[in-house]
Amino acid sequence: MAEIGFYHMTRSSAEQALPPLLGRTLAAGQRALVLCADAERVAAIDTTLWTSADWLPHGTAETGSPELQPIWIATDAANPNAAAFLFLLDGTTTDLTPFTRVFDLFDGNNPDSVQSARNRWRAAKAEGHTLTYWQQTERGWEKKA
Repeated sequence: MAEIGFYHMTRSSAEQALPPLLGRTLAAGQRALVLCADAERVAAIDTTLWTSADWLPHGTAETGSPELQPIWIATDAANPNAAAFLFLLDGTTTDLTPFTRVFDLFDGNNPDSVQSARNRWRAAKAEGHTLTYWQQTERGWEKKA
């Protein structure tokens, strides 16, 4: 079973919250797959990681060579870079069994996004995954459950 962290973004967008989380992933010696809802979001995250103050090595289907990329950004969960960590954006879902850790980032300012995250929480709990809930505060991420 995967360890799933639900990240309730209230003060920033995924483009702002993702780079520090991915940086910690790389510092832990792990690979990441960032799963996006569409190609436009892949392009936006790609641009964000190229222009981030802490540049993060990554790739997409356009750049190729996934086996060389510690961070892979995609619209499908094929996991070509053999990532152990999965980042879910935009309410995306997939089979979680290949991953040891999952980060489900959702927009806390969008009621539909919050409700969708609650539904994913219930489903993951019913499947027996280990769950944590993190909420964004003025000081950063605070573990609430």
